[in-house]
Formats: sequence, C-alpha cells, structure tokens
Amino acid sequence: MLGAQLAQCVDPGSRTLASSSSGRAASLHTSAVLQAVSARARNSQRTLKANLQRREELGRQAQQNRPHVVLGHKAGDDARWLNSDLAKVILTEADVVATPIPSLDSATGRQRLATYYNYGLGEKEKETLFEALPQLTVEGVVASLDSGVHGYGRTLAEKYQHVEQMEQGISYENRRRIVAAFSEPENPTDTGRPEVQAAIATYRIRNLWDHLSRCKKDIANRRSLRRLVHKRAKILRYLKSVDEDRYDRILERLGLERGAVEGELVV
Repeated sequence: MLGAQLAQCVDPGSRTLASSSSGRAASLHTSAVLQAVSARARNSQRTLKANLQRREELGRQAQQNRPHVVLGHKAGDDARWLNSDLAKVILTEADVVATPIPSLDSATGRQRLATYYNYGLGEKEKETLFEALPQLTVEGVVASLDSGVHGYGRTLAEKYQHVEQMEQGISYENRRRIVAAFSEPENPTDTGRPEVQAAIATYRIRNLWDHLSRCKKDIANRRSLRRLVHKRAKILRYLKSVDEDRYDRILERLGLERGAVEGELVV
C-alpha cells in the first residue's frame, strides 16, 4: 500500500527524462552501426576497384608480352624468324631482284647461268635453253655474217635467261622448296603432312601481312589473313594432339611461339 502510494508520488518529469535519455542512447547506437556498415561498404568498393584496375593492368601486360598472332613472335624478336628453317628455305622478291642478269663470262667465253629459275625448269631444260638452242640458232645464221654471229647468239641466250628467271615464279618455287624441306626423306613430296601444310600456311600468312602493311585498306585480304591464321592454328592443334614433340619441333622450324598459335587468336 505504501509502495503504491510512493510510486504515484514519483515526478512525471523524471519519467520523461528517463525515456528521452533512453531514446538518445538508442539513436547513437544505431548511428554508430550505420557508420560502421557504411565504412565497410566503402572499403569493399575501394578493394574491388583496386582489384579491377590490377586485373586490367595484368591483362594489358599479358597482351603486350604475348607473341604477335600473325608473325608468331614477340615484337623485336625478329631473330626467331630469321633463324628459322622456313625463312632460310624460301626466296623473297628482294633476293631475285638483287640478282644481276647473267652475262658472258669473259674468261671462258661461256654464258653465265642465272642464280634462280622458274618453277619446273630443271638441269635438262637449262642445258637445252641456254646451250643447245642458242648454238643451233647461231649455226643457222648465214656464214657471211660471221662478224655478228657470236654477238647474236650471246644476246639470244641472255634473253632466254632473263625470261626464265624467277621474277614471276617465286611463289611456285617457294612452295616446291617448302614441300621438299618439310616432308620426310622417304616421301619428299608429302603435301598432306601437317608440317608441310603449316609451313605453307605460315609462308602465305607472311606474304599477306607484307601486302597489308602496304595496302591497309584491303579488307578482302585482311579477311583472308584472319582465315589463314586460324587455319594454321587448327593444323598445329591437330599435330599437337598426335605428337607433341613434332609440334614443338615444327614451331621452332617455323619461327613460332606457342602463345601465337594457342588460345584465343585476335587478328
């Protein structure tokens, strides 16, 4: 009874004060929690952003260090190509153009033979064209023109030499050389061998790349280049599945790195 009377005598203002203090404490606690959550969210966002930037940077570095998918080696590593078997076996237009036109050997009086000949011109054909045929032609000239006979025969031989040089037959000759160089000795004309097909594809790819370096608006040949790059990768992928040792050997012989023919190829 007495306790109830005392409770009724409690000042209502004190109740209000206690309630207000409790509300402020709850509000401060809620604000602290929200601030902590917000700080964690900001830290997570900063970490995520840093990770994305790092990933992009690593991607750029990997792309820079990756071999060129067309040339097959890293930028500046031209020695890999120049020292390859394929580079050594093929003829270039510069090789042929730099070769002087054969002339008469003043010491022996015989016609010098050309360094390079068109595809299909063998030893027997060279003997016929540059020795027998000019001689027979000269012998048919009237004897009274004795003073001009030798000059006429020499000019005729030089013309035959000039016509049959490799200026118009480089690609045919190179294909023959590639087939012979990359076939097995017991089957020197094995055009179906993966190594031969990969070598021919690489030769064509480099020719197209040189052309597109000069003619950048040639869209049709750019598409052809893309198809050839993927075709070469397919041939090499098959060879790798058959015999990885052969795969590694042909990469070295063609001046290629694995990264240039494996994975996603963007031309």
